Amino acid sequence: MDRVYTPYFDPDYDSLIERIHPPSVCIDNDTCQDCTLVKVDSANKHGILLEMVQVLTDLDLVILKSYICSDGGWFMDVFHVTDQLGNKLTDESLLLYIQQVLCARRGGQIRQVPTCLDKLIMPQLVSTEHTALEMTGTDRPGLLSEISAVLAQLGCHITAAEAWTYNTRAACIIYLEDGLKGGAITDPERLAQVEEQLENVVDAHHKKGEKRSVRLTAPGAGRTHTERRLHQLMFADRDFDHPCDSYGDCSSSGGGGNSSSNSLGHNKGEGTQVTIENCKEKGYSVVHIKSEDRPKLLFDTVCALTDMQYVVFHATVSSKGSTATQEYYIRHKDGCTLDTVGEKQRVIQSLVAAIERRVSHGLRLDVCTSNKTGLLSDITRVFRENGLSITRAEVGTQGEKAIGFFYITDASGRDVDMKTIESVRKEIGGVVKVIRRASSSGLLPKTPSTNSSGTSTPSMEARPRFSLGGLLWSRLEQLSNNFRPIRS
Repeated sequence: MDRVYTPYFDPDYDSLIERIHPPSVCIDNDTCQDCTLVKVDSANKHGILLEMVQVLTDLDLVILKSYICSDGGWFMDVFHVTDQLGNKLTDESLLLYIQQVLCARRGGQIRQVPTCLDKLIMPQLVSTEHTALEMTGTDRPGLLSEISAVLAQLGCHITAAEAWTYNTRAACIIYLEDGLKGGAITDPERLAQVEEQLENVVDAHHKKGEKRSVRLTAPGAGRTHTERRLHQLMFADRDFDHPCDSYGDCSSSGGGGNSSSNSLGHNKGEGTQVTIENCKEKGYSVVHIKSEDRPKLLFDTVCALTDMQYVVFHATVSSKGSTATQEYYIRHKDGCTLDTVGEKQRVIQSLVAAIERRVSHGLRLDVCTSNKTGLLSDITRVFRENGLSITRAEVGTQGEKAIGFFYITDASGRDVDMKTIESVRKEIGGVVKVIRRASSSGLLPKTPSTNSSGTSTPSMEARPRFSLGGLLWSRLEQLSNNFRPIRS
């Protein structure tokens, strides 16, 4: 066999570049009248764009536009951002926090900071003190209820949870404590017992050959951001699979002169539209995305590209009204473009799934009640007994209160009648706020009015990035990124 010469690279080289040229962050409130510019210059590395976007979205900030360039080993990005009220960022502690986090390698202590919606954001955005349960499988009514009931019976304390459903698949991440001893579950025999019981629950209604997974992981500082991990779990579960006849080849319009070759596209009705074409003379594949605008859209898209090992060299992102457009010039991490129909189709399917799996279907219930043992089991049991299905959920705590939100439908996926909702509200107790869906993305109405029963009714006008309901219930958002134990 021929010997192939490979040059030696010092493993400390990449960190040396960062030490010589540390990230630079400039926050500009003078250039634009209606937004703040966050400008980032840094040595480039795989995943740096996702890190930047994650910081901003975890702060409840709205990214109106973004211009990205990472050619030549250097990363330069400009984010046009506002708070969720549409205002510039003027709070000095918030501005300092953004600079500290984006330049975290410079050292120094990073303190917690309140967002514009008065929610405290901590530097650590994932739970490193609790056992994590990761589950994927076929979606069915009552699945989350059965899982939480088993955990309660086993004496496991649910400290926080987040669940997504998409395309008949379900994934959830639940953080646990040992209800008997407190803290993470560390005994191997107990871990094995819990995992075995949960596998029985997940397997109960699965057909032979259907994919499912149940895994308990110990606490660790390297744990992935919860929402990114949910994307990874659902991608690994292949929730992005669609019928082949939704896709097809077509000739490129060649609108850029020399930028042509084959293109592949997906247009899901009036929803998400994704096309890919090759720009041969520049050596890029160009991804065009048009979709309904919503919070965390940029995070979800960049997350999918990063986890598929694609590098973004240039990008522009903007929104107009309720529509967002994104354009990415990408290559695979190995330097190759997307040359085959199969690879393009896989990327298109994955991007559509990443964008749409967070789209919430059904009626939203915001819940705030006193903490108690088995609370999640009790709430989800009420939903199951009333014939309701959960399409998406996030739960956690603020002080002595347990708070969270649930998107629910009836068992067939249709809207829930208000008599059933009223019955559910009475059984759950505490404060249960009902918010009718204003659009297919589950975005809240601009100015909802609340009647005496706690049911919100939307106004005729909907705005994709802010709602009064979102302001009043801001503590219910991003709970997966600010977990505290449920003391029950």
